Amino acid sequence: MRRLALFLFALCLALPAAAERKQTFGDLDVHYNAFNSSFLQPDIAAAVGLTRSKTQGVVNVAVLKAGKASTAQVSGQVKNLLGQVTPLQFKQISEGEAIYYLAQFPFNEREMLNFTLNVQRGDEAPHSFSFDQEFFPDE
Repeated sequence: MRRLALFLFALCLALPAAAERKQTFGDLDVHYNAFNSSFLQPDIAAAVGLTRSKTQGVVNVAVLKAGKASTAQVSGQVKNLLGQVTPLQFKQISEGEAIYYLAQFPFNEREMLNFTLNVQRGDEAPHSFSFDQEFFPDE
């Protein structure tokens, strides 16, 4: 599992530097990224129960409170340009001090997807944000 944490961290750093994938709400930082599941090595995908496919994406969310990994309730949805909505079912992955939330979603062709994520830590106020990302089936 340590390999998964290192891989997901490295993937966050490898994304385009023009836009850091982070939302800040007071002392709560939400780091997120989305990528094609075929980017995952087969053993890493299997270890966390993800399906590798050229038409399956993954959303990865990490919540930090005052700089330390924190548990949270993470939910959301992904919507394509036709308005078709797919709910995201996140599962928590804990490894040592690292905590990640992963969800998979389908996409059929090259398309721009809109993600809306909701994060709530304990009984604190919930936070929502959206982002767009284009996906390409891996060929």
